Amino acid sequence: MRGGAVFLSVFAILVLASTASSANRANRAAASQTGDFQRDVEMYPEALLLAGESISGSAMDSNSHLYTTVLRPAAAGDAQRAQEILDILRHSMTKYKDYRAAIADGYQPFMLKTQQRLYWFISDRNAYASAYEFNPGHPTSLLYKKSKGSYELVGAVFTAPKSATESQLNDRVPLGVARWYEHVNLCAPPRRAAPQAVGAKQFGLEGSIVSQDACAGAGGRWVPQVFGWMVAVFPFESSASAIWQQ
Repeated sequence: MRGGAVFLSVFAILVLASTASSANRANRAAASQTGDFQRDVEMYPEALLLAGESISGSAMDSNSHLYTTVLRPAAAGDAQRAQEILDILRHSMTKYKDYRAAIADGYQPFMLKTQQRLYWFISDRNAYASAYEFNPGHPTSLLYKKSKGSYELVGAVFTAPKSATESQLNDRVPLGVARWYEHVNLCAPPRRAAPQAVGAKQFGLEGSIVSQDACAGAGGRWVPQVFGWMVAVFPFESSASAIWQQ
């Protein structure tokens, strides 16, 4: 019996080790995608400042640094799915009309001291989870605008991995209702470049450089896609075109 007990103990240890190893591999594999948004925000914070400026229907159509999905003819069930997403999102956002409640729940404000049209309050936890599942009650970021010395909640941003296909995006938020978008053709300034040496009209998501060759010639850092896929939702607006930025 003692020999059998020892065998079972060793077997149990091997099973646990194998399970832990598999879990670690899965976590590492997930991390390679779940870091898209957080990693890029850390590496290119100036790009996120400009990303907020592109969140509008008109800006999306004429921006060489933005690629959007085509708004498809609505499929059966799209309207119902969109309404379900809105209902859940509106309910979850109610408590965050007080921006301090958002901070308490882990939504960290991004560069509040810098003037912005829209201020991002980012949840790393939600950004991480969004790499492999969509939860309409857990957006990656809340969007606020300054109002009377405080912050007014106006919208939310959902994210998806850079590698997501249009079919996978459609499974999250229907492409017959909203346009997902990705920020592309980023030529980031050279590392350690002095502020005065960085031409604002040349680099960044509002820069004139939109090709890898031109970026290399300017000594910049070429980033084909930054932050992963996004879709912005403004659930308190009254029309579908304003809610989904169509």
